[in-house]
Amino acid sequence: MLPMAGLVMSVFALVVSIRAIPALRSVSKPIGTAVAGIAIASAALLFSIMASAFQFYLRDELSAYEECRRGASTVTAQDECLNRLEDSMRKKLPFVEPGQLRFPFGP
Repeated sequence: MLPMAGLVMSVFALVVSIRAIPALRSVSKPIGTAVAGIAIASAALLFSIMASAFQFYLRDELSAYEECRRGASTVTAQDECLNRLEDSMRKKLPFVEPGQLRFPFGP
């Protein structure tokens, strides 16, 4: 859900930065800050789109993980949920080698 908030905020920042350029030019002010805002907002928008797409692609695995975590009452059970998530993500991401995907903590 957090990438979607970033998506909305980056679109807002992009619109505000683009609209600031004519306003700054009309009062003879430098537009460097607005251009920097456009560059940063564009990068944030790209990152948010990629994160949202990744989250959407792995939605079944993440939902199963959340469901498992709700029922896990011990640390061992929580670790088992994390192991299941890693295994299911490995199956969905063929370019990840076995043992390469290890979370230092649960998402």
